[in-house]
Amino acid sequence: MNIKSIFRISVISVIISINLSVSSLTFASNDVERVIVQFKPGKSDLGLQQALASGAVLERALLAHDAIAISIPANAIKGLANNPNVEFVEPDAKRYPYSQTQPYGIQMVQANLVSDLNAGNRKVCIIDSGYQISHEDLSSNMVSGTNDSGTGNWYTDENHHGTHVAGTIAAFNNDKGVIGILPNGYIQLHIIKVFGADAWAYSSDLIAALDACQTAGANVVSMSLGGTFKSRFEDRAFKAANDSGILSVAAAGNDGNNRNSYPASYSSVLSVAAIDKDQQVASFSQYNSQVELSAPGVGVLSTVPMGTGQKVSLTTAAGGYVAFAMEGSPQASVTGSLVDCGIGDSVCSSAAGQICLIQRGSISFSDKVLNCEAGGGIGAIIYNNVSGELLGTLGGIETSIPSVGVSDTSGNSLVQQTGLSASLAISPDNYAYFDGTSMATPHVSAAAALVWSYHEQCTNDEIRAALDATALDLGVTGKDEYYGYGLVQVKDAKQYLDTYGCAGNGEASGGGGGQGGGTCHGKKCSN
Repeated sequence: MNIKSIFRISVISVIISINLSVSSLTFASNDVERVIVQFKPGKSDLGLQQALASGAVLERALLAHDAIAISIPANAIKGLANNPNVEFVEPDAKRYPYSQTQPYGIQMVQANLVSDLNAGNRKVCIIDSGYQISHEDLSSNMVSGTNDSGTGNWYTDENHHGTHVAGTIAAFNNDKGVIGILPNGYIQLHIIKVFGADAWAYSSDLIAALDACQTAGANVVSMSLGGTFKSRFEDRAFKAANDSGILSVAAAGNDGNNRNSYPASYSSVLSVAAIDKDQQVASFSQYNSQVELSAPGVGVLSTVPMGTGQKVSLTTAAGGYVAFAMEGSPQASVTGSLVDCGIGDSVCSSAAGQICLIQRGSISFSDKVLNCEAGGGIGAIIYNNVSGELLGTLGGIETSIPSVGVSDTSGNSLVQQTGLSASLAISPDNYAYFDGTSMATPHVSAAAALVWSYHEQCTNDEIRAALDATALDLGVTGKDEYYGYGLVQVKDAKQYLDTYGCAGNGEASGGGGGQGGGTCHGKKCSN
């Protein structure tokens, strides 16, 4: 009889005895670890008995591998590892499913703490570039739409922007992709497609869409869009919508200055600024007295039309790195040594057959990538020169090598590995990371609908006041131009209304100011 057969018979007998005696064993200390014990050839039988005698509990017998998984007091592990019958002892490492991701914004706005079971009594109207109804994470929703003249069917999305917004609101809780703030298919959605592939519309188009939202019975209108010029006609239309009971939410703008953006800056519209995962205002987020609330808008992962997103893998001997494909980068998989190309403002002559490491600064990302190509580089990694992740675009410039952005921290780590091998791959995906006040806006729109679903007797103004009163104060104390009242908080707003009722206690009130039609507020930097 061979060693494995002896081991198998012995283990079975030991398991029987464990079931009679050891299974009821409880450790005197809570400091217990689960480990895998690999026995030396021919020593598994004796080693197993000795391991169990040391006070371990058998978790799994790996008979085909001459090994066991056990739970054992931490102070006994060293002695077990020194046992002459044991080859090695290592942690029984945990493994997790990679099937679905919760974007960081869900927890930041407390949406994970409040059930959306009541959300069927609310309807969110999304005015944007459409909604890919066949998407694996969106097709199960209760969704309808209105076609807008000149933009095509509401249930397609050539611009990708509206589908991303919709995913933040209502990506379905399944085994795929991401989840939204309202993830269980109860919320009613209505889609108005005002942006086609060219991604712009007129103020009159926006008002026609607002009218369609009202006709569809919307409670919340979500608008990740805006423009520079104020429109008296538009202002009146949004005031009328507000008076009729609709809560309108819009992006504050992405120009990184203090100009007003419209419709966000009308007093009847709730203006949303963008913050990052560290609750710091985004450099691109417009700031002014009309900013009312802030929400996650940097590196937001959400749905895009199937196959149009890009998944990135970046690894070295030191491990994996978070990286974001440059918008417009070709998809490819390359392996080569890392070469430091400085800021990439000239041809990297030493890059032949290697992956270029380039610091952000001075020139556009596309020029940096082209300078890497010209030196024979097979891939480009551009790292930030300020704190935070780098999501960038090639600005429509055609390049032939895969290019990605990484944070300053990752870049500094990679520079220390110059000359060592790295693997970079960009492949198709159904999800993408976007930056913009466009990405912040659906967080607030969905938060409003979720809170309102528990207090449907409240008016739109009362829901808005509750969101303002309970926002997490950021920046200087009190309302300010960068964060407004602060980060929207779903659970706190619900509890506020639970406690004080719709009228609240007068601690805060909605505010706004006065722009009309324009381009999408969802952009990536280009240099």
